[in-house]
Amino acid sequence: MTPSADPSEEIALARAMAAMAPAGVRTGCRIIRDGDEAHLLPAEAGSIPARQPAMRRASGAARWIAHRLLADVGFDGFALLRTPSGAPAWPEGITGSLAHDDDMAVAAVAPVAGTGSLGIDVEPALPLPNDIFSLVAIPADRMGAADRQLAGRILFAAKEAVYKAAYPLDREVLGYEDIAVDLEAGHATTRMGRKVSIAYCIAPRVVVLAFIAE
Repeated sequence: MTPSADPSEEIALARAMAAMAPAGVRTGCRIIRDGDEAHLLPAEAGSIPARQPAMRRASGAARWIAHRLLADVGFDGFALLRTPSGAPAWPEGITGSLAHDDDMAVAAVAPVAGTGSLGIDVEPALPLPNDIFSLVAIPADRMGAADRQLAGRILFAAKEAVYKAAYPLDREVLGYEDIAVDLEAGHATTRMGRKVSIAYCIAPRVVVLAFIAE
């Protein structure tokens, strides 16, 4: 287990994610632990080019969650192969997303019949450094009543999650400047005109879920 991770955080985050997820979306989280690379199925391990132990542990932790979420909807033992874009290839009829920071992995899955596409991102609940905020924020972004200390971090995670949700549908590479986020209204708009709904939690970690209705 990573030294900065607290097992109680895993339980608290799982509850917070479940509370923010819309109907039909299943979520989960896992503290990244030593040996989590062993949770990669053989085909998954072969599809992931990263050889750094930390990256493979994180990938194993994220897929450990996803395997259980998929088993709940009838896809037990499904191998989530990494595609050329870096995203996993989900079963037919299922959309999903994986993410991790240094200590925590998260995942979300849903039937495409109710949710056309999903994106998720996780970040530590810490202020975003000013130099990164200046790269992420644009005048069209609206922070609303978001926590002032964490608004930048939420914005960063939101744009990451929105990109993950929009790319499978539009196949357009987007920069931060191409996504306008309105945290108060709970949605974002890409430069392609794609509307994406967002939900987030900030404790014990910042997690943003982006979703597009079918």
